[in-house]
Amino acid sequence: MDYTPFIGTDVGIAAKLITRGEAIAIPTETVYGLAANALDVRAVAKIFAIKQRPVFDPLIIHLADFSYVDEYVLGIPKVFRQLAEKFTPGPITFLLKKRSHIPDIVTAGSPYVAVRIPSHPVTQHLLKIIDFPLAAPSANPFGYISPTTAQHVADQLGNKIYYILDGGVCTVGVESTIVGLNEQGQIEVLRKGGLSIESIEEVVGKVIVRETSVSNPTAPGMLSSHYAPRIPLVLGNIEALADSGDPERTGIITFNRLLPNIPHKNQIMLSGTSNFTEAAFNLFAGMRYLDQMDLDVIYAELAPEMDLGVAINDRLRRAAHR
Repeated sequence: MDYTPFIGTDVGIAAKLITRGEAIAIPTETVYGLAANALDVRAVAKIFAIKQRPVFDPLIIHLADFSYVDEYVLGIPKVFRQLAEKFTPGPITFLLKKRSHIPDIVTAGSPYVAVRIPSHPVTQHLLKIIDFPLAAPSANPFGYISPTTAQHVADQLGNKIYYILDGGVCTVGVESTIVGLNEQGQIEVLRKGGLSIESIEEVVGKVIVRETSVSNPTAPGMLSSHYAPRIPLVLGNIEALADSGDPERTGIITFNRLLPNIPHKNQIMLSGTSNFTEAAFNLFAGMRYLDQMDLDVIYAELAPEMDLGVAINDRLRRAAHR
């Protein structure tokens, strides 16, 4: 069914729609999410239908405070409590053994559920006036660029949802970092994201960083192909690539500079000061901007492989044309 969407700021309207089983868009500090009652199987099914998301790709549930997590999981490792004390609310997600009242559709049949405490004040308000967690993957068609403004959601999903709760521009700009424990009790980073690996290691010591999987992911956001623009995106030596085609029909994504031979309107410089936080903030919006232009190709370079550059590069690799 097609709807006439409404972008608004009324948290009360959002709460009423979600309580009656609808899926709506909500803001978080990372990206906008497509949210529904995580305990309502039919409501969660709407998320998969709207996004055209594979049912084997699990979802994250969102809560107002880490103190509520015990209600939905069978145990929380001490190291996760240490990370939660330091970084929640914020862009970190924990993969934990689920309690039975978390529907299998949320976890894609896995005994583990991904849990996050978002810091965005609008969604914090929403979570505090409802009495259930929200399942909320990014509010975009599956595999496409994640939205960082309410208008991005309207452009992509507007006729499929009732309401877009507007919370302004997302301040982080890439999805949360997901952590889990392996069988040896070691912390694994299952998805690189808005909290840097260096920050995590400052609290708990060295962690294992797992690469993406191609099928049956154990946690959300682990598929190898994701976040892709419609125009082919190619990674490599940006100067050499830029010289290989028509400058007027070439898009460019660089970390910290502009190229002289490509029109400036065709280029996205993620951060002129080489600031990783700024670069992450600009990544998805920049990809979306270029994807709306009349171009043949988008050439992109990787950021330095450190800090949030790790997450930026992860998204670029998965968006790259194959």
